Amino acid sequence: MLGFDEQGREVLTWIDGESGPDGWAKVVDDRGLIAFARLLREYHDAVAGYRPPDTTCWSTKTAGPAGDEVICHGDFGPWNIAWRGSQPIGILDWDHARPAQRLHDVAYALEYAAPFRDDAECVRWLRYPRPPDRRRRLEVFAGAYGVTDTAGLVDAVIAVQEEGIDAVRRLAEQGHEPQATWVAEGHLDELRDRVAWSRANRDLID
Repeated sequence: MLGFDEQGREVLTWIDGESGPDGWAKVVDDRGLIAFARLLREYHDAVAGYRPPDTTCWSTKTAGPAGDEVICHGDFGPWNIAWRGSQPIGILDWDHARPAQRLHDVAYALEYAAPFRDDAECVRWLRYPRPPDRRRRLEVFAGAYGVTDTAGLVDAVIAVQEEGIDAVRRLAEQGHEPQATWVAEGHLDELRDRVAWSRANRDLID
């Protein structure tokens, strides 16, 4: 962001690359998956020394980072990355940035990078040529990020999924969009179904 104009609107730069739905295909092969994980680690390392004041307002709370927390992106999915070929070149959409443990972003990203989705969705919508080996992909992502012990990562993903349900409900109750529309359209049921799938199919990943 370059600042604000005379009407209080954000002035942004443009990153020339692919993003949004095109991002899903970028993490299917190992090159993109590894680059995705390394970008998250590089980002976390870059902001590790940034300590905004405790009065800083985020989407979910007012706080500064405590202990070894960093400013997590909060929505680190393949769609929020600008890609050039298989190389990520930028991170987009900082609406949900906030202080949290690094594991929060790692678990959030893994839901979509493993992915924690059924085979039909992986092949039909997420650009996989065949059902993915989720356990191997979790290990590849974790290794590229620098996580040496994958124990507990599946539980962390499920916890982040459940936190996401609470966050959507809370923001909707406060009248925020698009969360209010999501709840009105039954999106919470979809999120609950995702948690149920993760719990029922953890043997594919753990």
